[in-house]
Amino acid sequence: MSLSIRNQIAGTVISVTPGEVMATVKVRLEGGQEITAAITLEAVKELGIEAGSAVRALVKSTEVALATAATTGLSIRNQIPGTVTEVTTGGAMAGVKVTVAGGELTAAITKDAVADLGLAPGATVTALIKSTEISLATV
Repeated sequence: MSLSIRNQIAGTVISVTPGEVMATVKVRLEGGQEITAAITLEAVKELGIEAGSAVRALVKSTEVALATAATTGLSIRNQIPGTVTEVTTGGAMAGVKVTVAGGELTAAITKDAVADLGLAPGATVTALIKSTEISLATV
């Protein structure tokens, strides 16, 4: 199966915390970072996700926010440090490629945000991703 989601990083499930409808799944990415995905309990069961499962974390580029300074006081727990490698701007939007340990992420943000943050190749950033915006695929 081919997907239009370009942000795909391999990892291993550390733990699954089930709720009544949703579950939180902690994943250690190949680069060593830990992220949390909030997915349905039904998906956990259907995919057979458990501690030790090999998965790919999938995130649409429109769901990746970027920060250039320390990020505290946020409910967003998935904060992955990286370095900007490429910025492509269009009419209103921009695509920003960020190298992170173990892979690459692309953020689709406004052209104004790129200018306001001074994003250019070599800039240090933190990719911010809500746990509800991460999908998991088994491998």
